[in-house]
Amino acid sequence: MTTIDELKVGEQAKIVGFTEMGRGYRRKLLALGLTPGAEIAVARLAPLGDPVEIRVRGFALSLRKEEAAALNVEKLR
Repeated sequence: MTTIDELKVGEQAKIVGFTEMGRGYRRKLLALGLTPGAEIAVARLAPLGDPVEIRVRGFALSLRKEEAAALNVEKLR
């Protein structure tokens, strides 16, 4: 198991859960469609690695590195 901030551009993964964090923040991620079982792909990384752009459920979403580290994922390819 790894987190999104550890993936490279082009890698795909499936969300398996969340790290320990505040309840409100987890609710925000769930509302954005980042639910367990959702498949994501890393589309872009900023030059310094923050933010990271992912594709999930047909749309692009940019997350700060700290936010991306809150999602536990399993690499697909």
